[in-house]
Amino acid sequence: MVRGKNILLGVSGGIAVYKACALASKLTQKGANVKVMMTENATKFVSALTFQALSRNPVYVDTFDEKDPEKIAHIDIADWADIAIIAPATANIIGKLANGIADDMLSTALLATRADSYIAPAMNVHMYAHPAVIENMKQLEAWGYHFIEPGAGYLACGYVGKGRLEEPETIIEVIEQHQQIGQPLQGKKVLISAGPTREIIDPVRFFSNRSSGKMGFRLAETAAELGAEVTVIAGPTDVKVNNSNVNRIDVISAEEMYKAMHEAFPAADIVIKAAAVADYRPKQVHKGKMKKQAGDLTLEMERTKDILLSLGEQKENQFLVGFAAETDNVIEYGRKKLEKKNLDAIVINNVAAEGAGFAGDTNIVTYLNRSDQSEEIPLATKNEIAKKLWQFIIRDMKDERN
Repeated sequence: MVRGKNILLGVSGGIAVYKACALASKLTQKGANVKVMMTENATKFVSALTFQALSRNPVYVDTFDEKDPEKIAHIDIADWADIAIIAPATANIIGKLANGIADDMLSTALLATRADSYIAPAMNVHMYAHPAVIENMKQLEAWGYHFIEPGAGYLACGYVGKGRLEEPETIIEVIEQHQQIGQPLQGKKVLISAGPTREIIDPVRFFSNRSSGKMGFRLAETAAELGAEVTVIAGPTDVKVNNSNVNRIDVISAEEMYKAMHEAFPAADIVIKAAAVADYRPKQVHKGKMKKQAGDLTLEMERTKDILLSLGEQKENQFLVGFAAETDNVIEYGRKKLEKKNLDAIVINNVAAEGAGFAGDTNIVTYLNRSDQSEEIPLATKNEIAKKLWQFIIRDMKDERN
């Protein structure tokens, strides 16, 4: 998928520049037209001549080194590129892009290009986890940049952890897969529920759960990247959807989520109920604050409406996916839920497992479809899991049509 493509390889200054040499070479061997643009700091690790020999094209470093008076070099290359790859991407270049700073040739060209842009970060493990870097990456993702997450291992600084530039072969594989997939959800309407609900007791108290909405939001963002028109019905959470193409509707209670989901359901093609909705709510809601009393307190609870069950009963052509957060016999309970609620697929996870609980950035899940075909996804970030789940959903939808 890179053969014949015009690829701008942006190289910023880090020890991982040596891997960018291999990346330039492998892209060229695959038939891509590669032009390399380096920051001045990158040239302190590897010379521009090396990349010129590997890419068989001139290498660009200085904004003011205009070789052709009829063209502005950084704009010409920005327009020329089909794909832009920043590898290694330091915290510095990521920060520049996220804040619109163009103070050298590479940052200027990257802001000017309309090419599909892929960012492969490489930095110290603590830098990668810094809130400013995280926010910058989230902003770039919201604008449509694609991240190739770094690997974990021994870093040049001596630390062991996440921050090592992904291997050139993997970078190319990720890009080729993305280019091949393109936007398979183009024209599809996707409806997703995310987060918890709050069931009010009185003006200052409520029942809720530990769901953050992160998994649902990552699914929504990925669907938008794949071309879908996405609506998220979100319970109360501080987590944000990092994609401006996702329509977010905020609700609080299970009843409000029930109404919002049913209102949007008829127009949807794919529906994913990832929200952790309360099964019970207080039978009586107190208008004033309940005062402390001597002894124990008993609250009478009543069942909330089963959103997923009712959607399964009304389903026509929608592809309906549920979530099952369990602690025991997870696959057995998940399979029963899939059958009972007339689902096309279910995502099952053991919330008691380390790394798979609520509110974290990672998860461990099993995807099970109604043909009893299962796919296990080991411990991974919720962003990575969302991408895998959409691969399975798209595959199963194609199988249904066939």
